[in-house]
Amino acid sequence: MIFSLLEWILLGVFAGATIIQLVYYWFIFGRLAFYRPPAEVNDSNPPVSIVIVARNEYHNLSKNLPLFLEQSYTDFEVVVVNHMSDDETKDLLNDLTIQHERLKVVHITQDLNFFKGKKFPLSLGIKSAQNDIVLLTDADCTPNSDQWIKSMMRNYTPGIQVVLGYGPYVAKKGFLNRLVRYDTFLVAMQYLSYALAGVPYMGVGRNLSYTRAVFFARGGFTSHYKISSGDDDLLIGQIAKKKNTRIEVSPESFIYSEPKTTFGEWVKQKQRHLTTGKYYKSKFKLLLGAFSVTQLLFYTSFILLLFFSDAYYIIAGIFAIRFITQLIVQKKVMNLLEEKHLLILSPLLEVIYILIMPILSFKSIFLKSVQWK
Repeated sequence: MIFSLLEWILLGVFAGATIIQLVYYWFIFGRLAFYRPPAEVNDSNPPVSIVIVARNEYHNLSKNLPLFLEQSYTDFEVVVVNHMSDDETKDLLNDLTIQHERLKVVHITQDLNFFKGKKFPLSLGIKSAQNDIVLLTDADCTPNSDQWIKSMMRNYTPGIQVVLGYGPYVAKKGFLNRLVRYDTFLVAMQYLSYALAGVPYMGVGRNLSYTRAVFFARGGFTSHYKISSGDDDLLIGQIAKKKNTRIEVSPESFIYSEPKTTFGEWVKQKQRHLTTGKYYKSKFKLLLGAFSVTQLLFYTSFILLLFFSDAYYIIAGIFAIRFITQLIVQKKVMNLLEEKHLLILSPLLEVIYILIMPILSFKSIFLKSVQWK
């Protein structure tokens, strides 16, 4: 079979993108797919402070805060920072303080203009904590079990200062819910896998833990205080290292959140998350960018080859290798993270994701800083 110059170029791009994708799936994401928890755990139940920042979260706090206060753990406190709420949050917290001795409330009535978004109240909550280990979540989050604290704290073996957890969204009916959960799954597959590969670059504030010592030693949020977001990914990028970081992916450690119910709301949320990407370290940008770019090149060259080449057996063979690899790895990770009913739609979701993300990423470059609410 004789190929034209265009066919050679397209086949080269197609094969090259496939090889790089296979490297990512087998040597990076495969670490999570075939993950086995380390044998060494901390059974001493180290004291911990849960820190929650809330602003006008009366309904979420009334539903979720008791679940955090009633965790099956011996030595912990819950620090709630009431950040300038003008609903009934203050009254609720004052009532709960009387009922629960573990609850500590910090009220903020005036903002400081040199810290943007959530970082000032979160810093104040961490500073107010009486224990060195802090465990972070949000007011609209629900722990999957009363073993959440214990499952996260058992990772604090000697030398560990950061523990990354998983924060999925509640499964509901509808295609948008699948897309939101698929996005969350992909992000988690990447940051958890990179942590296992010794290159931790982010976590999610819904389910994240680190020591106050490492937080203050690295200056907290001061290096990126002008950015309203990044209290989780930018911070982890500066404090997490190969030897001081662990992940926790047991089902009892999951923290669930309610997903956005309209496409517009999800797009706005996703754009806010993407605004911090331009501040990542160069090595993180390279690793994440190479996967996204080769993913796009894989599908683009595949479609073009269908129009400009008759080498259907070669094209189908290369496509099948990558497709089967993707299904194997993603199925294993989905089982691990208990993300059900996503695999069958994953090919379609991936194509939609590839089409949407470049647009959102480009728009996020010009997105103005949004104050946390």
